[in-house]
Amino acid sequence: MQRDTLVSFEGVVKRFGTYLAVQKMDFEIRKGEFLAIMGSSGCGKTTTLRMLAGLEAPSEGVIRLSGKPINHLPTWSRDTPMVWQSLALFPFLNVRENVEFALKMRGIGKSERRKRAEHWLDRMQITEFADRNIAQLSGGQRQRVALARSLVVEPEILLLDEPLSALDAALKVRMQSVLKNLQRETGITFVYVTHSQSEAFSMADRVVIMSRGKIEQIGTPQEIYRTPRTRFVADFLGSSNIFSGKVTASGAGSVDLETASGPLRLTTNAAPPPGSAATLTVLDTKMRLSLTRPANSTNVVPVRVIGEEFVGATATLYLETAQGQEIRVQKGHDELAELPLEIGQDLFTYWAAEDGHLVAEA
Repeated sequence: MQRDTLVSFEGVVKRFGTYLAVQKMDFEIRKGEFLAIMGSSGCGKTTTLRMLAGLEAPSEGVIRLSGKPINHLPTWSRDTPMVWQSLALFPFLNVRENVEFALKMRGIGKSERRKRAEHWLDRMQITEFADRNIAQLSGGQRQRVALARSLVVEPEILLLDEPLSALDAALKVRMQSVLKNLQRETGITFVYVTHSQSEAFSMADRVVIMSRGKIEQIGTPQEIYRTPRTRFVADFLGSSNIFSGKVTASGAGSVDLETASGPLRLTTNAAPPPGSAATLTVLDTKMRLSLTRPANSTNVVPVRVIGEEFVGATATLYLETAQGQEIRVQKGHDELAELPLEIGQDLFTYWAAEDGHLVAEA
């Protein structure tokens, strides 16, 4: 079901002197969704969040909240609280006082402040720490205090700037579950900035991928993972093998490419003209392995095993073509047990034409 638009960026540009931090940006944030903005350092994701929060002013364009322009509104008038990477909790206040702080600034009476603060302390399962100093809390407990402090004002939208970056791996996973469940239960729109693919893809309804100040792709995690729109997105996600070449034939639902790894074919409705440059991506989970050359596949690449990495129930094999291109293949341990491999071994990787995906070069 399509949700109503809560925030819109219309032709938004941000410059710092001569540096173009955010190129012309047009996109919408839907009411009640969990939106993640991700990209490498310097891509413009935090600047985008800061413009929405009112900490930076757009150089051009308009930002609207519930249809109303907010460019001119100061931070404290926007009702767009932010959970910072550093959390920014007040060390001179205890847990309850930190949670009550925003309500106090809004002139809410003492009894009502206490009632609302205790509700969110209970909801975040930190009631027992209400009278503790911030310095006495663990990283995860501080995270919950920061969330309670932002949510106690019951905002329509909550901004989060890499709030899990300082936590250890196990605690990150637990807090991801807390955040996603919290967003679903409250219906508050979350806008979450991160450089972590695992965080964005595990929590978000939609993901915005940015590079060099521009949006490369917006879509659900599944859409972006399976069908990256540009070569940059495919490279950034790291889950696809990429083959570039020239189109030798196009039409009738398929495209043939001549690449450094040999002739390849993919099934697609796109029809790039013969002689044009094209790039094919294949997910590492779709690549198959054989000790002998498969007879019935149009996409076969001879490779050599150069490494392996085991993570949980899966393993990633690192392979190399004769031309020096690295190829990754992800398989379950049971599959690999049926095909014993060792470093330096020669074999073939292959895939079905329908498992390829054509991307833009940009």
